[in-house]
Amino acid sequence: MKTIYLDYNATTPIDPEVLNEMLPYLKKHFGNPSSSHIIGKAAKEGVEKARQRVANLLGCEISEIVFTSGGSEANNMALKGVAEALTAKGNHIITSQIEHPAIINPCRYLERKGFKVTYLPVNQYGMVGPDDVKKAITSKTILITIMHANNEVGTIQPITEIGEIAGKYGILFHTDAAQTIGKIETKVRKLKVDLLSIAGHKFYAPKGVGALYVRKGLKLEPLIHGAGHENGRRAGTENVASIVGLGKAAEIAAKNLKKYQNHVFNLREKLYGGMLDKIDGVKLNGHLTERLPNTLNLSFEGVDSEELLLKMKNVALSTGSACHAGHKEPSKVLLAMGIDPKTALGAVRFSLGKYNTPHDISRAIETLQISA
Repeated sequence: MKTIYLDYNATTPIDPEVLNEMLPYLKKHFGNPSSSHIIGKAAKEGVEKARQRVANLLGCEISEIVFTSGGSEANNMALKGVAEALTAKGNHIITSQIEHPAIINPCRYLERKGFKVTYLPVNQYGMVGPDDVKKAITSKTILITIMHANNEVGTIQPITEIGEIAGKYGILFHTDAAQTIGKIETKVRKLKVDLLSIAGHKFYAPKGVGALYVRKGLKLEPLIHGAGHENGRRAGTENVASIVGLGKAAEIAAKNLKKYQNHVFNLREKLYGGMLDKIDGVKLNGHLTERLPNTLNLSFEGVDSEELLLKMKNVALSTGSACHAGHKEPSKVLLAMGIDPKTALGAVRFSLGKYNTPHDISRAIETLQISA
């Protein structure tokens, strides 16, 4: 039977429109964007068109977009770039306990370099408190980095409120928006952020491409040194075809946001309702309303999520648990939310996308009912 894909928060397939836009840049327009001849200029035009499309999606200027190899590089560029640029001003960074490893591990790296990092707690819904952010600020704080929405439970953070606090104290504010691009509005001015990271493969663009929004006038130390690509902010010949794909995906996301939201929200509610009707001991993890429209994280009482997924051979899902040398560990995100380890080990994340259908959801419910 056809596998039902319900793991869109992990990665998405490339949209056919995106692929079609990319193909000429893998064949005809193969030039180096830095070359001054006609072949190079065609590639350069593709890159700049993509930059405009990403800027339109984020509501910023084209000069504020830096293309990267993905969300992880964008996060590293933001954190390490700010840290090195503002060392003379301070050495304190504020983040949360539930950030993606692409934030946590750069923070750990910076701690080894002498920086101080505060890892804020979250409430039972996985939400950071703006008051906690304010209380954590010191005279040495140079950066606050809080994810726009959590990848496991989908809880949307109060980014605008935190941004207002950061602005009041003159502190730079970064958000990892890998999970929110194309799912909810991500206008940088409304969010009041100075830096914002995106990953192409989370919204139907290729893997290996992303971008960092850098507010105009903000100086970062480059993560990759070399020639003067990306206005001197990121060395390396541009991945033209993938950048073009990212731009097309951004255009589609901006145009179809409401349609996407309605589609995945209705399917998610159908899935959740079916689980509650047919399976006992189902618990929702995450905020009831302030949550990504496509994300549903559930714990099943008395069920080991890894064993459950092995039984559900025709459904592609993920758990929040980690397995090290045969020893399963509950999700750090769920533990930070105060969920007991046993319940956390029974958690499964359903993340829906634009290619899912009502039939997919009905089949998933039936399969889960049998497996659980």
